[in-house]
Amino acid sequence: MDLSNLRPADGSKQSDNFRRGRGHGSGNGKTAGKGHKGQKARSGAPRPGFEGGQMPLYRRLPKRGFKCRNSKTIIGINLSALEIFEDGATVTVDTLIETGIVRNPRDGVKILGNGELTKKLNVQADAFSAKAVEKIEALGGKAEVI
Repeated sequence: MDLSNLRPADGSKQSDNFRRGRGHGSGNGKTAGKGHKGQKARSGAPRPGFEGGQMPLYRRLPKRGFKCRNSKTIIGINLSALEIFEDGATVTVDTLIETGIVRNPRDGVKILGNGELTKKLNVQADAFSAKAVEKIEALGGKAEVI
């Protein structure tokens, strides 16, 4: 079994490309696959989530707080964490992941100015604090926003 052999289970996928209600010779005439009478046979059957008048699940469950869908999760890295790199090295998000400083970069990596830096580094990240840029450039390094 490998990716080239994957396929849906037999009977799980059904074609929806036939016309309903076009006579009994089509195999889907008369009631057009809706059975006889009842609410689901009528037009305007209940909307998704309607439970026959019972309070629906999405209204029974408590709702708490607010989740901003536009917010971004930025990972902050202190300058002191960059001390493990050699003098003159180029530090990118990929090298931070390789060394284990960052596990999951999420929406971006920001270099913060906490701690001391003693090496000249070329740092490429999504964002920098003003203090971090000041300290990196004071040692002759470069802070590039990618």
